[in-house]
Amino acid sequence: MPYTPIVATLGYVLSPDRRKVLMIHRNARPDDQHLGKYNGLGGKMEPSEDIATCMRREIREEAGLECASMQLRGTLNWPGFGKQGEDWLGFIFIIDAFIGEPYTENPEGTLEWVDVDRLMELPMWEGDRHFLPLVFDGDPRPFHGVMPYRDGRMQSWAFTRL
Repeated sequence: MPYTPIVATLGYVLSPDRRKVLMIHRNARPDDQHLGKYNGLGGKMEPSEDIATCMRREIREEAGLECASMQLRGTLNWPGFGKQGEDWLGFIFIIDAFIGEPYTENPEGTLEWVDVDRLMELPMWEGDRHFLPLVFDGDPRPFHGVMPYRDGRMQSWAFTRL
């Protein structure tokens, strides 16, 4: 059976001094699978897009910013992550330069600048605690991970760097 994951982006917008990251506190929709958690910005790729175009569009829609510079930090395969057990494949970016002022909120929740050093103190998906250090470390090599989920819980975590 062919593997047909939902392809998506996940972006972390850095402040100009690189000390803060723009996060969304998913607190707006009671039916949100991510309710109460903090996350980066992003979403599903559309059929007419490449992955970089998708990331730029999602940052524009969710934060009102134009990406001036971004780096692919890695890819993540999340089998079973979706609400109905759907598989997801995510492309993880750092946006290290942007144009504009970010929204303070969007339909999914409140946008907040958070100290990079304090990210792990936030309520987030259990699995995010495993890959976020790779997003923000100084290693220039992209990571490629797999993190299976079952019933909303991470089952395991493995990654390689190239």
